[in-house]
Amino acid sequence: MLSCFCLLPRKTGIDLFKNRSLIYMLYGSLAVLLTMGWTYISLILSHCIILYSVALVKRKWLCFVAGLTSLATFKMEPFNTWQEGFVTGSFDLQDVLFYGGCGFSIMRCMSFALENCEKKDGNYSFIDLIKYNFYLPFFFFGPVMTFDRFHEQANNPNLTRKEREMWNITIHALVHLGAILVVDVFFHFLYILTIPSDLKLLKQLSDWSLAGLAYSNLVYDWVKSAVMFGVINTVSRLDHLDPPQPPKCITMLYVFAETHFDRGINDWLCKYVYDYIGENHDAIFKELLATICTFSVTTLWLGPCELVYIWSFFNCFGLNFELWVAKLFSLPPFSTIERNLMSEAMSRRIRGLFNAVNFWQIILYNVLALNSLDFAQLVAKRLLLKGFPLSTLSVLFVTYCGVQLIKERERRQALLDDPEPVPPPEEGKQKAE
Repeated sequence: MLSCFCLLPRKTGIDLFKNRSLIYMLYGSLAVLLTMGWTYISLILSHCIILYSVALVKRKWLCFVAGLTSLATFKMEPFNTWQEGFVTGSFDLQDVLFYGGCGFSIMRCMSFALENCEKKDGNYSFIDLIKYNFYLPFFFFGPVMTFDRFHEQANNPNLTRKEREMWNITIHALVHLGAILVVDVFFHFLYILTIPSDLKLLKQLSDWSLAGLAYSNLVYDWVKSAVMFGVINTVSRLDHLDPPQPPKCITMLYVFAETHFDRGINDWLCKYVYDYIGENHDAIFKELLATICTFSVTTLWLGPCELVYIWSFFNCFGLNFELWVAKLFSLPPFSTIERNLMSEAMSRRIRGLFNAVNFWQIILYNVLALNSLDFAQLVAKRLLLKGFPLSTLSVLFVTYCGVQLIKERERRQALLDDPEPVPPPEEGKQKAE
């Protein structure tokens, strides 16, 4: 494990603590070289050199153009096949490692270039980029940690741990080990992913079964993502890094703004695209432009195809529709009615109704990407048309109850994290004491 280097004596000719980021880079580069071969690592380095050269110009728009062009060469024919031909040999995970390592490398190089544009004095060195890109736990499967955070944490000389931190890391490791076994059982014995491809079987299922199957597909995909990023995060925490957290549980999602399965990519997009263009996200047209640009980059990241176009369109629409509804209800007479005639609990109940509908929009839109357009259409028709009103209203009622439980849990957690300030005693009472 990489953190074992930090367990060596304090002075060993060179200060390993001070140069641990260099050690991580050498270890990661060697592992990639032995796994994928020298042609693959040469291909990665060639893209790093190109994007580093562009970063020296310190023009954000140029960094975006160069970075997205490099990313497109791994996502579109014939460029991706041509580059894949440089890698010799074949084994089971070669395609996954090839495209995973290349895609995440481009995103990291873009983060480096954009952060270099923000640097006031001078430039970051090429070795800083290589240290950042070839940190092994993040290299093939992410998550993407923005360069500013990685650079600060990897070069932090203070390696002290918080109380019981190692105990917490050990517990997380054991939990993820158990989760891996659960995912393996799900994959081999529960046909969650194969049933949606059999339309004849699907047509014989009840409305409730179809709704549960659609929900289960998203939960299964979330569990896979949570386990993969959880294992990677556990290793990186041993190396004294604070990586992006695993994605929020799909059951807890009822707004499009929090919907993502890769928190690292989500943080990257928010920092460099969505928040940069949308600013405070109050202006409708700025928000529309920000979401269009964000989902355009996301479409390229996922690989342009018809299914991804449809997925991006509906999720972009959902995110904007949330803002439109929020804007509408913030205007009189709605805001006046809510402020003067409704209690806080009643306001939460009404919002919960909208959130319940939102929850099923999120499921239907994302089932597109996980399964097929036919499956998503079948679920939508059964719940909205053929099953109306009994199935539709009963499913929404159960969802509404779940959303209310989640919102109440979040409300209590918010009070624990930021309790309301205690009002100061009145002047007369203070003097009397």
